[in-house]
Amino acid sequence: MPPYIRSLYFKEKPPEGSYLSSLPVVKNLQKLKELRFTSNVTFLVGENGTGKSTLLEAIAVSTGFNAEGGTRNFRFSTADTHSELNEYITVVKGFHPKDGFFLRAESFYNVASYIDKIDSEFSFGGLVIDSYGGVSLHEQSHGESFLALVKNRFGGNGIYLLDEPEAALSPSRQMTLLVLMNELVKKNSQFIIATHSPMLMTFPGAQVIELTEDDIRTVPYDQTDHFQLTKRFLNQPEKMLDILLGER
Repeated sequence: MPPYIRSLYFKEKPPEGSYLSSLPVVKNLQKLKELRFTSNVTFLVGENGTGKSTLLEAIAVSTGFNAEGGTRNFRFSTADTHSELNEYITVVKGFHPKDGFFLRAESFYNVASYIDKIDSEFSFGGLVIDSYGGVSLHEQSHGESFLALVKNRFGGNGIYLLDEPEAALSPSRQMTLLVLMNELVKKNSQFIIATHSPMLMTFPGAQVIELTEDDIRTVPYDQTDHFQLTKRFLNQPEKMLDILLGER
């Protein structure tokens, strides 16, 4: 099936003096006019500060998700810190997914707390945590809780927006995530993932969108700065360390 989220574009420019006008992602999206999503798996990659997470957050809020993460039914706020980018973009959508989740590494603790809070106050009709594997996400390691979420809560026919999921995952667990993603894509799911992980962005057939200070463009994963730099470092760690530490 074609992706649920097809594209996005600016419906109007931010007002003069808005902090949004200074963000590279905003300037580059205005030049691009329209950003198309051509695969059921899209990775947003780039250096810190180029706007990957800001863009993903804007997509999530425009699609009906809570800014701090969770499902479309989650309505909590611990800090009103999300950007207003969602107010200036239009997200073009296709079919309506049955499932969905917005995963933010930085606020996943708050999501886990919200689930525990709901279950402690409203236990009729079953516990919410049962849909997440039956064990409080706080009682698992960061990585275990991430994978429990994907394994148990992601049911397919959904849109899944993940912000730096590799932050909690070892290399072997990142490979586990690739396997789980593949199973969900076969169930008509779409992923849009902001990541720094060269391992994740190798997913077969994925669209890799690289954000820089001056551009937003689709590139092969092996031409991204992340992949090339990691490859050079692992191929010659001693030489790279000599250069970095000033030994040569």
